[in-house]
Amino acid sequence: MAVKITGLPALQEALQSRYGQARMQEITDHALLEGGEVIKKELAQNFQSFKDTGASIKEITISEPMVSAAGRRREIHWVGPDDRYRLIHINEWGTIKNPNPAGKGKVAASLEGGKKAYKRVIKKVMESEL
Repeated sequence: MAVKITGLPALQEALQSRYGQARMQEITDHALLEGGEVIKKELAQNFQSFKDTGASIKEITISEPMVSAAGRRREIHWVGPDDRYRLIHINEWGTIKNPNPAGKGKVAASLEGGKKAYKRVIKKVMESEL
């Protein structure tokens, strides 16, 4: 069953004219900050299954809101003294010698599993701000 939503550009334009572009960006950024924390918690929870030192969980970092071609967004990084970003890639995709590590697919599973909670938080923030 397909649903077609019409009038979204008109709604966005009406909200921007009512609140102003700067205020709409503040609201969007606040929603992105709250939503990012939901995904970060989901990642930390899924990483528990293959946790060794816990460095992969400690180094989860979420960027500040930024502008991209698709609109405002945040990025998830692994930044810290243990350079876990290298291991995250290996755990997510595997290697030739170890094609199915314990953490395989955990990032994708976290993003998929956190979608509903993320959307719920975004909706809650937008409703409270508007």
